[in-house]
Formats: sequence, C-alpha cells, structure tokens
Amino acid sequence: MNTATDTRHLTPALSNNELDARRVAATPRGVGIGTPMYADRALNAELWDVEGRRFIDFAAGIAVLNTGHRHPKLIAAIQAQLERFTHTAYQVVPYESSVRLAERLNALAPGSHAKKTAFFTTGAEAVENAIKIARAATRRPGVIALTGAFHGRTFMGMALTGKVVPYKVGFGPFPGSIFHVPAPTELHEVTVQDTLNAIQQIFKCDIEPTQVAAIILEPIQGEGGFYVMPSELMVALRALCDQHGILLIADEIQTGFARTGKMFAMDHHSVVPDLMTMAKSLAGGMPLSAVCGRAEVMDAPAPGGLGGTYAGNPLAIASAHAVLDVLEEEKLCERAERLGQTLKARLESLRTKVPQIAEIRGLGAMVAVEFNKADGSPDPEFTKLVQKRAHDAGLILLTCGVYVNVIRFLFPLTIEDTVLAEGLDILSAAMTA
Repeated sequence: MNTATDTRHLTPALSNNELDARRVAATPRGVGIGTPMYADRALNAELWDVEGRRFIDFAAGIAVLNTGHRHPKLIAAIQAQLERFTHTAYQVVPYESSVRLAERLNALAPGSHAKKTAFFTTGAEAVENAIKIARAATRRPGVIALTGAFHGRTFMGMALTGKVVPYKVGFGPFPGSIFHVPAPTELHEVTVQDTLNAIQQIFKCDIEPTQVAAIILEPIQGEGGFYVMPSELMVALRALCDQHGILLIADEIQTGFARTGKMFAMDHHSVVPDLMTMAKSLAGGMPLSAVCGRAEVMDAPAPGGLGGTYAGNPLAIASAHAVLDVLEEEKLCERAERLGQTLKARLESLRTKVPQIAEIRGLGAMVAVEFNKADGSPDPEFTKLVQKRAHDAGLILLTCGVYVNVIRFLFPLTIEDTVLAEGLDILSAAMTA
C-alpha cells in the first residue's frame, strides 16, 4: 500500500456521536475530552467540526495558538522546512535554525545578563529539565512550589502541581523534597505575607534553606485559576532566593509570548528569574518547549545530561521563528492589551445581571472570571452551565481553578474584532440566560 497517497485514515466520521463511540472503544478514559465535537478544519479563531458546524475558539488549544489557527506565515515556514529536512536529532546533527532561535529567545527573555536556551518538546519536559538544571547548578534537592500550580503530568510535574484532582489521583508516590506554600489570592484572603510565612515554616520544619535548589511559580497561575502573582511577591521571592542561594524559576508556559500584553509575564515585574520555562504558543501549534536561563546555571549539567530525540524538532523550530516574526510585525503585545480591555469591559457590564461573578482578573488577554454562590462558596455548577450554554451556541470555553469555578479566556491574539464581538455576545447570553 502506498501510504503517501492513502488518505482513508484521514476521512472524518459522519457524526460526532459515531466518532465519540469509536474514541470510547479505542482510547482510555484517563484522557478526558472537554467538548463533544471533533475538529475538521480551523482558521484563526474559528473551528469547524466534522458535521460542518462552526465554533468560535476562545480556548486556542489551551493557550497554544496566540497567533491563531493556520497563520499563513507559520504554514509557509513549516512548508519551507519540509522541503529541506524534517528530523536529524539535534544531538546527532544540529542545525543553524535552532541556534538562531536560542539567540532570539536569549535576547527576548527578561534581564540583560548572559543567557542560554535549551529546547525540548513539551511543557512538562521543560519543567523537568528546569528542575534538573537547578539541582545540578546548586547541588541541592529541595524545590518549593505553590498551591494551585500546574507544572505538568510527568511525575516531577505532578509532584510540583498543587492540585490533586484530576492530576494526582491514584498516581503516587511522587518524587521527594517537593514542598508547597499557599499562593497569594486576594479573593480568598491569602496574602503575600501568608506565602512568605509558609516558606519560613518550611525552613523551620521540613528542609533547611541551604538544601533548597529552587522556587518555581507561574507569574499568573494557569490551571489554578488565572490568579495574578503580585509584584510584591516577586520582589520578596527574589530577595529570599538571593539570600539563600536559591534559584527562582518562572513557569511561563501558559503566560508567554504576548498573552499578558508583554512578551513574558515576568516583564510586568522589576525582578528577573534565574530560569524560565516556555512552551505552548512558542511554536504556534507545533510541539516545542524551552528552558532559558542564566548562562552559568544552564551550563551546570554535563554534556549529554540534557536533550531528547525530538527536542527542538526542525519543523517546530521553523514555526517558532515565524511566531516571533508575527508577534513583532502584528504588534500582538499591544493587541493583547486592547483585547483584554474589551473582554474585561464586557464582563464588568454583566455584574449587575450575573450575581455569581465574584472576581474578574488578569493581565493583557489572559483574563478569567470566577463564579461564587450567594454565600461566597465556589459555584462550579454555574461555571459548567455557562460553558455548556456557550458550546451549544457555538463558543468554545475552558474552565479552571482548584474548585473548577473559573472560566479562562485564551482566544488567539489575532482574532478578528467582529469574531471577538460575536463570541462575547454568545458569552453574555450564556451567563445571563
């Protein structure tokens, strides 16, 4: 059989229901499905299912598509690389495009110090390697993370993640020397000082600071609920890390590449991290992740200590170059700020009609709305209802939060104004029906 021309495996089923029955029979239940529809094609912020129904995409592959579905510059870059080569394994035969992308990211990442970047495939892989690098550089085992954090589904990623259901249920035991402190969240009356006090408690009761390699946090928590970490916390953690020789790791996997109105969320703060993890929108839908950090820290692992067969795949590298070009040429940092203001204004206008709105928060176009009941307790039922109503009307939304009572908005930053307005109308109707 000539597999190059055989397209039978690409032919969509006649219905979503038929495909879903095949999914249930062929794939494990542990891979959860958020929407009962199957994609056929997509363009920018619109997606059509196998039955021909159109949806507005406010999820963007979980923050992967800041530059939208099938941006023509990304398609052209990937096609051009396809004509040259698709894989060599960078550790076997490297290529200039990877070196050049590392140079570009080194220049874009916060701070004027010398930096180096290593490429991997997934966000979890980037987190794993950031911890490896931190432990190699400090010769220490301990890592401190925040409650509500999400850092991946690998064992180290799960250990660092501060949310049990569904990520950690039934998978223990997890790697040791991992500690959690509460994330500051004004709505839930957890202060920055509470976080800092909890770290001191860990130093007193669990591990001495001279045995802590790193503190890792998301500048804005993703799966945890889009809680924005205050600058006060960042400044305090930077001072604490400097005092004890601890490395500060910023997990920018969901926050990076213009989502917050700046290239990276750490650009909103006056301090810089020692290491940063990147993925998701780095390559606009192609699997690529990175760890970028201080040159001397990045050089701590010995040759062969880092890498991966698919790490820095040339097709993904080509796409990432195109992403960086689009971010600059289309001024997507500025556009993210404008889109976020439009979204927040619409949500604020709904407060009087939707008493469940407890808080609207975010930076740039990384915005969320949290829903509570009249007694102040989380309202996951209403959150799920809004998501379902929106889906039925043709709008894809994502929930998040430890209590699953938050809707997060991650539409492409390239979304047309008319499509955004249409999506916000659907959202308003779903919240007020």
